[in-house]
Amino acid sequence: MSSPTLTWWSMLCAVSVLNVLAWTLAVMHARRRQTLHEPRTWRSMRLQMLLSAGYVAGCAYRSVFPVYDVQRLTLVDGWWSSVFVGRSVATFAELCFVIQWALLLRGVAGDTGHRFGVAVSRWLVPMIVVAELCSWYAVLTTSNIGHVIEESLWGLGAALLVLSLALSWPRCRPELRPMVAAACVLGAVYVAYMFHIDVPMYWARWVHDLEQGRQFLSIAEGLADITGRWTVSHRWSDWHTEIVWMSLYFSVAVWLSISLIHATARVAPRHENLRNIHRARSPG
Repeated sequence: MSSPTLTWWSMLCAVSVLNVLAWTLAVMHARRRQTLHEPRTWRSMRLQMLLSAGYVAGCAYRSVFPVYDVQRLTLVDGWWSSVFVGRSVATFAELCFVIQWALLLRGVAGDTGHRFGVAVSRWLVPMIVVAELCSWYAVLTTSNIGHVIEESLWGLGAALLVLSLALSWPRCRPELRPMVAAACVLGAVYVAYMFHIDVPMYWARWVHDLEQGRQFLSIAEGLADITGRWTVSHRWSDWHTEIVWMSLYFSVAVWLSISLIHATARVAPRHENLRNIHRARSPG
């Protein structure tokens, strides 16, 4: 394995270990403060913990066994490192992640009485389910037009999330505004990246394939292909286009997932927060 590829892969593996440790510490911290939360809030936090666990575990697996889907490239030789397994893990993890954001938005919009935000919180998950189907289409057929639609839907979903949070911000409680503002800034950066870099990249790849007369696979051919064929490559030239998004995806996105566990507690209704403060101050 070339030195740059080994360095990058080692970094991904190290970050995945730290991510699992960070999730464990976050859950332990939340459990120590369980008595300060109303049962309804604690149930929401526990759901966020489970969803975050799915995302953290999925990203850790994909960090150890990276896959370049359309090209059928892997770093580790073995069926567990195949495109089929990697894409299946990614689908599960990404659905967990978007459900986390939908729950947070529903909490903020519900607390502020913003109907548009509540509606968007219901649209996010179905929208990403369609995006995942498009991703599978791209992976099976090797046609990047599926990735163009997939990433466009992710970008659109993030844009709607940012818009909903921004519209809810004036009605938010003062203690929630910094968190909502930070989410808006990060979301805006993500949307800009998706539509300025990611979507155009996949569009260019699709156009290039058409110009080269590439023959795409059928769904059935693609299913047989991803379960039985993979190419082990350690060359930096094969992986360099995937480095940026994978590195950010398996680090920053995971940290956001973990942070949503505690964000849920902050979004708890005002009357619950007041009761918790009184309970904490009461002797015994």
